[in-house]
Amino acid sequence: MKIGIIADTHDEMDHLQTALEILRAEGVKTLLHCGDVCGTHMLRALEGFDVWIAQGNMDGDFKLTQAVEEAFGQGRLAWLQRPALDGTSVAMLHGDNEEALQNLIASGEYAYVFHGHTHKRRDQTVGRTRIINPGALGGSRPQRYSFCILDLATGEARFFEL
Repeated sequence: MKIGIIADTHDEMDHLQTALEILRAEGVKTLLHCGDVCGTHMLRALEGFDVWIAQGNMDGDFKLTQAVEEAFGQGRLAWLQRPALDGTSVAMLHGDNEEALQNLIASGEYAYVFHGHTHKRRDQTVGRTRIINPGALGGSRPQRYSFCILDLATGEARFFEL
């Protein structure tokens, strides 16, 4: 099973659309968004994917929860996500709470922990847990915009730069 991992879109629709085109071409059906979607208008672009979103520190629009539930189902926007993905134990949060992020990693309960917030790509293994930050698709920081496709069957992670 291939999954798409994105983060920190910050209302940057053009970058999101480009990433989604690649994800569709790669046959990705499940999409994890590690937070900072920002506006509800971004959700329309995600239709057609099985979407899970970790609420980010910039996701303060009170309409976002309702919009996510209407588009993807109840529980699809949460501070901490633990979706069942092909029998693989995963956890996802935005990452602005460093202590919570470190506790998830240190717990050893998850094969993967996904996060965003820093806008910096990360692919690191600590104990039995692999930590992946896909980078960011938006924001005003000087950076290369990126996302990740992870094959849960093989463990191959590919980062794509826009």
